[in-house]
Amino acid sequence: MFDIFWRAIAIGVGATVLMDLWAIFLHKAFGQPRPNWGPVGRWVWHLRDKVFHDDIGDAAPYAHEKALGWAFHYFVGIAYGIILVVLAGAGWLAAPTFLPAFILGIVTVGAGWFLLAPGMGAGWAASKRPNPMRIRALNLVSHTVFALGLWGTALLIR
Repeated sequence: MFDIFWRAIAIGVGATVLMDLWAIFLHKAFGQPRPNWGPVGRWVWHLRDKVFHDDIGDAAPYAHEKALGWAFHYFVGIAYGIILVVLAGAGWLAAPTFLPAFILGIVTVGAGWFLLAPGMGAGWAASKRPNPMRIRALNLVSHTVFALGLWGTALLIR
């Protein structure tokens, strides 16, 4: 059981690293801004008081918000790795297939669209941003890359 737990953590970390490498690629190849984890850290810091903000930029700053945002990003990736192993079963670790990882990857877009984005003031599925369809498309692609990372890491460590 202990081995399964650590493998699930590794799968989440591997998938998150791949997602971060994808963001670096998009930045270098297409000039896409890299994710800014500072506002996410500020949002996490203020969760004790409030979940949904009109604009997270108006919330009081937190000295370590960027570090907290990065830690939260990896915490969520690890949690998703654990959830995948729990839902797919320990047998999936012996013979990983892409479909369970892909389904989870797409389902997890919902957390960003219906919790994180409105929580930080961007509206449901980034509806208050000037380019919500572009953001949504990038979210779907990034979470597909995350799913590839879940599956690929599981293949590497099986």
